[in-house]
Amino acid sequence: MPATTFPELGPNHSRSPCVVGFVTQRPATPGYLSSLTGAAQSSHALRRQTAGQFGPDLAKKLTQLVKMEKNVMRSMELVGRERMEVAQQLSIWGEACDDDVSDVTDKLGVLLYEIGELEDQYVDRYDQYRVTIKSIRNIEASVQPSRDRKQKITDQIAQLKYKEPNSPKIVVLEQELVRAEAESLVAEAQLSNITREKLKAAYTYQFDALREHCEKLAIIAGYGKHMLELVDDTPVTPGETRPAYDGYEASKAIIQDCEDALTNWVSKNAAVSSKLSTRSRTLSQRRRNNIKRNAEGHDLSGQDAPLNDNDSWVPASAHRGEEYEDEEDAGSIQESAINGETRGRQEAVPI
Repeated sequence: MPATTFPELGPNHSRSPCVVGFVTQRPATPGYLSSLTGAAQSSHALRRQTAGQFGPDLAKKLTQLVKMEKNVMRSMELVGRERMEVAQQLSIWGEACDDDVSDVTDKLGVLLYEIGELEDQYVDRYDQYRVTIKSIRNIEASVQPSRDRKQKITDQIAQLKYKEPNSPKIVVLEQELVRAEAESLVAEAQLSNITREKLKAAYTYQFDALREHCEKLAIIAGYGKHMLELVDDTPVTPGETRPAYDGYEASKAIIQDCEDALTNWVSKNAAVSSKLSTRSRTLSQRRRNNIKRNAEGHDLSGQDAPLNDNDSWVPASAHRGEEYEDEEDAGSIQESAINGETRGRQEAVPI
């Protein structure tokens, strides 16, 4: 996990926006964003409708899920970019306000911009989940030929028994059917094992990433509320002058505390925990005991070569589909053409 680095803070009395990481970009006018949103919705709908229409029957449903998850990722990318634009605009607006509002909106822009960066990181880790699910689809596609071969031989035997009951080809086909069923049993067992392994790995990636993302958003929200306390909202009468603002150092300290909290966050210190009820815990333990007891009666150590997950990390390059690839995967998610800005994934990652 890369260390969190906020934009460098400059002196506020000169009030060039302290979010110096902001880059001057094309204004995000409502019409412009609406056209982008409309185009994205059209492409999402088309991708969802065409997904699963091609390829092996066994993999069609999971193919549709993979395509839908790509839509989700692209939507999250757009949200992340727009959060950064909002942060920039808040800082620009506050520049002309009183000192306290100017300083606080400037620092709030830093926090909101960091939320956009977290969205970008979450998209990267979400893609890791999607690639792992995609590997199940590729296994399903590879199993389909063995099913088709077995079914074809079965149909041929049935046809010969109907037309030529005494044909010598029946014996030959029945022998081929025995071999095809043996091959199919191996393929089906591999599919069953890998499906369970990759399903658990994929959603572990997603839930771990989601938990970290939400915890860090909560951290930013908490420090954002501390920042708001620096604004003096005491009503004044006409002609009355507010006391001079003296919160510049406090706002910088809050930003630094937030940066430290994000950098030092680890899952074991998560503030939110999911506690099972007594009934759920008992039933879950019973299920785990049954799984363990069933596993003790079967030695499958020599059935398949172990999958190398590199300590539970599955890079995108490790999941290459042999002949079953997404036609738009080669780099479409790596670059963004909106506002001419490229995001974290600079080069196409083969999947």
